Amino acid sequence: MKYQPFEEGMKGKVAIITGGTKGIGKACVRTFCAAGVHVVTMGRSVELGEALAGEINREGRGTCVFYECDVRDYDRIGEIVELTVQQFGKLDILINCAGYFPLQQPIDMITLEMYQDVLDTNLKAYFMSCKYALPYLRSSRGNIINVGSVLGTTGDEGSLAYCSTKGAIHTFTRSLAIDEARNGVRVNQIKPGHINTEMFECTTSLQEDPEGFVKYSDSLQWLGRGGEAEEVAYAMLFLASPWASFITGEDLHVTGGFELGEGPKVPNPYLAWGEQVKR
Repeated sequence: MKYQPFEEGMKGKVAIITGGTKGIGKACVRTFCAAGVHVVTMGRSVELGEALAGEINREGRGTCVFYECDVRDYDRIGEIVELTVQQFGKLDILINCAGYFPLQQPIDMITLEMYQDVLDTNLKAYFMSCKYALPYLRSSRGNIINVGSVLGTTGDEGSLAYCSTKGAIHTFTRSLAIDEARNGVRVNQIKPGHINTEMFECTTSLQEDPEGFVKYSDSLQWLGRGGEAEEVAYAMLFLASPWASFITGEDLHVTGGFELGEGPKVPNPYLAWGEQVKR
């Protein structure tokens, strides 16, 4: 196999990244553009999306196109896939990154409508994005990366709906990898752990003891800190690249060791659910 510098292998590729206006998705947009990839991203915030695309295009670090889209609007996802191919002539990479982590609470407080909303965002949108993108990915022998979560493996206190979807993404990814291997399409999964994003900052701001909450969250990783969104994006760039050409159906943990080893099992002191769920 001929050696190829990393940037040469990515330059000119075309990627769709869902949920690209914040957090891990935003870091992925920046990282892939910097590697020479033409990126089409989508999100609900027009202001944030257009600002990101404008900044990247002005700096000349790649090409970025933004489309407004709530990923629960599955027809709109299909439209964006078609617009991407019309503009760039192909599609090489699909990254399913848009996701929703609801307020942590016990099953007693979760309605069917609330549960369905998480499924629609975190799972059904992945299914529909893959369904629309695969005809073009088969032509380019491209690849899909699904953003799961380490919590899809370990479970988490008060996160029944979220963990249901992330656990499903685990087997969804492996099953799709099996199906699409015959078409030359690789399908992999990134499983982040505790990552410092806008969502985590928002959760921290709601705590009575923000500093204590951050210390508690950092202590859950063997590396002793939360990860940065860019660290997830770098791992994703590798999986999308020719350097990972013999990797499919795999889970790449970007967790700082969250899931490793043994530890005490005690209720999260930063969750206040009421008397009915105390142990």
